[in-house]
Formats: sequence, structure tokens, C-alpha cells
Amino acid sequence: MLEKMDERIKRMSVLDIGMTKLSVFFFTVIIVKLFPALAIISYRLLLVFALICAIKPLYAFFIKK
Repeated sequence: MLEKMDERIKRMSVLDIGMTKLSVFFFTVIIVKLFPALAIISYRLLLVFALICAIKPLYAFFIKK
């Protein structure tokens, strides 16, 4: 299944990936509007989550050959 997903992602352009990122951003804004208590989460905790989520893509981009 992951191989099929990799093949589909290879067909995407930079614009497609950028539009996907924007759609995720706006979806997140909707979620925060619906559940305002989520906006109270500490920025340090969000930074930790962001770093955890960034480990694999950064490894694949910069280190993996």
C-alpha cells in the first residue's frame, strides 16, 4: 500500500503539495474554531509535537541516500 502511495506522490507538483498544506492549515483553523479549548495548549508542547512529526521527513530529505 505504501508503494502505491509513493507512486502517486511522485506525480504531484510543488503547487499540489503547497495546496495540500494550505488545506490542512485551514482545516486546523476550523477545528480550533469549533473547539476553542485547543487554543490554550502550551506552545512548548506544540513545539515538541512539531519536532516529533518533523523527524522522519527531515531524515528522509537530508540524511537518507
